[in-house]
Amino acid sequence: MMTPIALTIAGSDSSGGAGIQADLKTFAALGVYGASVITALTAQNTTGVSGIHQVPAEFITAQIDAVFSDLAVGAVKIGMVAQPASIDAIVAGLTRWSPKHVVLDPVMVATSGDRLLAAEAVDALRTRLIPLASVITPNLPEAAALLDEPIATDEAAVENQGKRLLAMGCRAVLIKGGHGQGAESTDYFIDAGKTITLAAPRVATKNTHGTGCSLSSAIASGLAKGEDMETAVRNAKAWISAAISAADRFSVGRGHGPVHHFHKYY
Repeated sequence: MMTPIALTIAGSDSSGGAGIQADLKTFAALGVYGASVITALTAQNTTGVSGIHQVPAEFITAQIDAVFSDLAVGAVKIGMVAQPASIDAIVAGLTRWSPKHVVLDPVMVATSGDRLLAAEAVDALRTRLIPLASVITPNLPEAAALLDEPIATDEAAVENQGKRLLAMGCRAVLIKGGHGQGAESTDYFIDAGKTITLAAPRVATKNTHGTGCSLSSAIASGLAKGEDMETAVRNAKAWISAAISAADRFSVGRGHGPVHHFHKYY
C-alpha cells in the first residue's frame, strides 16, 4: 500500500502555529506523510510578524526537485510566496513535475493583520500560479484583493467573486467566511458546475493563528489520500472547525494562539 504524501510549499512560522509548521502538523493529524519546501523564514509569534527573510529562488527550486525526484507526492499545498522570483521557481517546478493536485492558499495578510505579500507578487499569483491550482482557498479579504474589489458582504457577491476567480484558470474556489459576521462561519465552494455552502458554528476564541494554512493543508491531505475534491473540502472544513473549537485547551502566547491540530488525540 502506498503511503499518502503531501508537500507544503510555504513560509516558516517561528512560533509554530502557522505556515510550514501548521501544515506538517495538519498532515500528521490526518494520517498523511508531510514534506516541505520553505519559501521564507519569518520571525513571528502570536502577536505579529517582526521579520521576513526570503529564501533565494534557486534554493526553492533545489528543494522542489529534491522532493519530487524521490517522493511520490499526492498533493501540493502552496502558502506564503512573497516575491515574484519565488512564484517563478514554483511555477517552473510544478510544470516540470506536474503533481495531480495543487491547493493554493493565497496568503496575503497574517491573522495579526501583517501584510505578507508584495504588491508586484499579487499579479504573478493571479496570472501564473492560480491557473495551475486544483483549488484556491482565499478568505473574504483575499478574494477581494485578488479581484481589486471591495469585500463581499452577501452570498450573491461572494458567489459572483468566486466565479470570477474561477475565470482566472483554477478548477475550484473555496471562499472562507471566517472574516464575516453572524452566528455561523460560512464557506463557499464554487466549481464549474455548482456552489456549495458549508456552514459551521462561529467559535468565540481569539486562538485562530494558522487556521487558513491548516484548512488548505487538510484539503491537500484528503486529496493525497484519494478523496474527490468535494469530499476533501467537506472533511477539511469539519476537521478545522473541531481544531478551532478545541483551541482554548491550549495556552500559547499572548496574542492569537494556535488551533489544536491534534484535538482527536489529546
